[in-house]
Amino acid sequence: MKLSRKFVSDYIDLDENLTINEIAEAMTSVGNEYDAAEKLINCTNLTVGHVLECVDHPDSDHLHVCKVDIGSEVLDIVCGAPNVRKGLKVIVALPGAKLPEMEIKRGVIRGVESNGMICALFELGLEEKTDETYAKGITELDDDAKVGKDPLAYLGLDDTLYELDVHKHRNNDCYYHIGFAYEIACILNRKVTLPSLDFKVNK
Repeated sequence: MKLSRKFVSDYIDLDENLTINEIAEAMTSVGNEYDAAEKLINCTNLTVGHVLECVDHPDSDHLHVCKVDIGSEVLDIVCGAPNVRKGLKVIVALPGAKLPEMEIKRGVIRGVESNGMICALFELGLEEKTDETYAKGITELDDDAKVGKDPLAYLGLDDTLYELDVHKHRNNDCYYHIGFAYEIACILNRKVTLPSLDFKVNK
């Protein structure tokens, strides 16, 4: 059984300082064993970037050389996506970033220095890599995405999943998010707030 920290937070105030392991170990202390507690997306060193300039690569018919503002500096990044262009807000994997299938390093691509990678969702493990998703190119963020901030937080994907080994006798109270919230509330002495069910009848 997998439960989302974000979903549970809809019902109970979870202190941001509470780590993944602290909550998982608190659950274990009252008899709810967990198999795993991990981030929804296991990618590191990502940031929101703003493409300030995009020109054709001097030694390629499909690559582009981009100047990308990441807040703290402007990076030169070589990108082969068909939709990359000036003005886009994008997801940037910085040197040292670890993605599901690769680690990003500084490099030279056909004689031009590249300091990171502009990403598509499938490169973060958020979509299946198909001909269709590959043809779409990099992910285009909305204009309200803030340069230098965490793109996973912007997309609402900075979540933690708890995989519980729920005993068959606890299916009625620990097999869904509200039940999980009540369990944590008892352990942490917090209050559970249920969503309002008020409604008006429209004749």
